[in-house]
Amino acid sequence: MSILKSLVIISVLGIVLTPCYSESTISCSVVLKDLQPCVSYLTSGSGEPPESCCEGVRSLDAATTTPANKKAACQCIKSVANSVTVKPELAKALATNCNATLPVDASSTVDCDTVG
Repeated sequence: MSILKSLVIISVLGIVLTPCYSESTISCSVVLKDLQPCVSYLTSGSGEPPESCCEGVRSLDAATTTPANKKAACQCIKSVANSVTVKPELAKALATNCNATLPVDASSTVDCDTVG
């Protein structure tokens, strides 16, 4: 299955399966929109992430300032990481390479209960 097709399926599942949060909490669709430009880089890239990816990471960084938003973003990132195989070293360095912070690395093993 192509990466793009996988991302579309994951996006739809993320929107459908994401629990309802209060209006002030970031939605999974926003997280996916911000990180979508990073998928190709995280799965098959090397070196520095493309600027479009970093713009999304910085946008997500700006949107996840509250504990509730960090936890919601974590849950979304974790669900996507369960469906897409990413290079762990790229996922771990993504935020740093984009001069931003994220609540978690793109990992399927992160404990979102400890985020916030």
